[in-house]
Amino acid sequence: MEIITKDHPFAEIWEKVQREERLTFEDGVKLISSNDITALGHMANYVREKKHGDKTFFNTNRHINPTNICQTLCDFCAFGVRMKDPAAYTMTMEEIEHRIDMIDPEATEVHIVGGNNPALRIDYYENILRKVKEKRPNLHIKALTGVEIDHFTRVNKMSAEEVLDRLVAAGLDSMPGGGAEIFADEPRSVICDHKTSGDRWLEIHEIAHKKGLRTNSTMLYNHVESLEDRIDHMIRLRELQDKTGGFQTFIPLSWHPDNTELIKKFPHLHISTGFEDLKVIAVARLMLDNIDHIKTYWMQVGEKLAQTALWFGADDLDGNVVEEKIYHAAGAQTSQGMAKADLVKLIRDAGRMPVERDTLYNVVNTDFSHLEKGKKAPVEELTVL
Repeated sequence: MEIITKDHPFAEIWEKVQREERLTFEDGVKLISSNDITALGHMANYVREKKHGDKTFFNTNRHINPTNICQTLCDFCAFGVRMKDPAAYTMTMEEIEHRIDMIDPEATEVHIVGGNNPALRIDYYENILRKVKEKRPNLHIKALTGVEIDHFTRVNKMSAEEVLDRLVAAGLDSMPGGGAEIFADEPRSVICDHKTSGDRWLEIHEIAHKKGLRTNSTMLYNHVESLEDRIDHMIRLRELQDKTGGFQTFIPLSWHPDNTELIKKFPHLHISTGFEDLKVIAVARLMLDNIDHIKTYWMQVGEKLAQTALWFGADDLDGNVVEEKIYHAAGAQTSQGMAKADLVKLIRDAGRMPVERDTLYNVVNTDFSHLEKGKKAPVEELTVL
């Protein structure tokens, strides 16, 4: 039985999707406003399987957050704290080295982001990058958001080009997509008034792309933004991708309200439903025709919903992560990491084919027969600073 018939509200959009014709802003608003999750999933899965078949990507990685001290202190965030806060920390180089030493020998990536600490200069981060390359020369360093790069331009009195050149020389290989939040000025002024603007975030990623760096892209949703703001955000990413081709993946991130200032100002807000999360993923797959990968971040949405998202447009689960702090500071109830065997099982149990990748989506492994079946693998436990 055809899910989208000729008299279905999505009939014209479905024809566009099948013809690989770009969807408009109006199309996107129509999709994101609909509650027909079955039709949305059907179209998104069609595009997902046309691009990737049954493949579902993941990588073996580790997160390091060198400092939680942040002068920006966005209202939506529970991670950043003031310098005199009892929970404030900045890792010493010895602590950084300890974490590098504990990275899985099979890992291909280390993901490094932190707060906008006004006491730190660019040389602190250069030393971290150099230390990673010294100890693990083949490890890909995905580090420092566009917001952090913009922060470095101010505290170091340098241009974004100069900052990126120095970081690349020290070992930077690519950039994550954090800090995009929502581009529209009105909601951005509410959730992160003192943060780098959406236009500046896009400018910095364009500069990075022109220097040959690949980056990720994100969108923070389910706070004070409108449905139109979400589609505007996706289209602005799509427009930059048309210019540079530098985005590797899009990661929709649902806002977690616990321990944030924003929930105190807007107590009616709540964590997104799984229904809404699947809608955003599906619409993103349909709107972002020039970004190859859509990631469902299992640590944020939970394992079961992440499995379901693999049939709603997502083709990537991120990685085993280990010691994630930012979402857990805002109340995430998932574990702080997952063993490779469990990621493989998670994907297989969803009816998809696991593919281990590196940061640039080169295939690392598709044969996981050496992993034990049916046994829950342990995940390293670390003390959170």
